[in-house]
Amino acid sequence: MSTISIDVKKQFESHSFHLKASLPAKGITAIFGRSGAGKTTLINLVSGLVEPDAGYIAINNKPLFDSEQSINVPIEKRKIGYVFQDARLFPHMTVEQNLCYGVTKKG
Repeated sequence: MSTISIDVKKQFESHSFHLKASLPAKGITAIFGRSGAGKTTLINLVSGLVEPDAGYIAINNKPLFDSEQSINVPIEKRKIGYVFQDARLFPHMTVEQNLCYGVTKKG
């Protein structure tokens, strides 16, 4: 089974975040909780927008981040989509151009 393995720690000014979990890498996984529970922190860590202080994140045993091995795959090489819950469009582009912004053509 395809899995996302996570064991990360991140210290912020006012709080700390620590999560150890194994999630399916296929299909849809819903993360829910009260405000401030760490949902956005989790997706920011997995996507690479925020770097953990320690630990690892791996998809199908391929590390995206591993503090012990000094691995930190750049955001653009993680192949992870992220849809923000608020409007984050380039104002100078159409909706279609915004949606296609990260698409690359191979062939």
